[in-house]
Amino acid sequence: MNNQKVNFLQVAGLLTVLAALVHIGCIVFGGDWYRFLGAGEQMAQLAESGHPYPTIVTSIISAVLLLCAAYAFSGAGLILRLPLIRLGLTIISALLLVRALGFYFIMPAFPDNSPTFWLISSGICLILGLTYALGLKQRWHLIARKD
Repeated sequence: MNNQKVNFLQVAGLLTVLAALVHIGCIVFGGDWYRFLGAGEQMAQLAESGHPYPTIVTSIISAVLLLCAAYAFSGAGLILRLPLIRLGLTIISALLLVRALGFYFIMPAFPDNSPTFWLISSGICLILGLTYALGLKQRWHLIARKD
C-alpha cells in the first residue's frame, strides 16, 4: 500500500504548465482561441490581423507562468534549487490569491474581457494559489534555507 502524500508543488507546477500551454495555444491558433478563452473581441481581431500585440502579451504571460512552474518544480524537489525559492513561492502564492480575490477591482482596466472570463480565470487563480500555498506549507522544512 502506497502511503505517500500528494506533492502539492508538483501539482501546482503541472497545472501552471498547462495554463502556459493554453496561452501558447492562443498564439498558435489565433483569434478563435482568444475569443473562446474570453480575452475579448479586440484581442481576437488584433491576432487575426497579424498585429504583434496579442503575441507579445500572451508570450509574456506564458513565460511568467513557466517561470512559476519552474519554482514549483524546484520547491517540489524535481529540479535544481532556484534562488530565493521560499520567497519566490510565497510571492507566487500571494499574487495568485490576490488576483483570484481581487478581480473585481481590475475588471475596469480590461473592459473587453467577459464576465465568464473573470469568473473562470479567477477560479483557476484561486485553485493555483491555494495549491502553491499548500505545497509551500507542505515542503517548507524540506526547502533548503539558503536564501
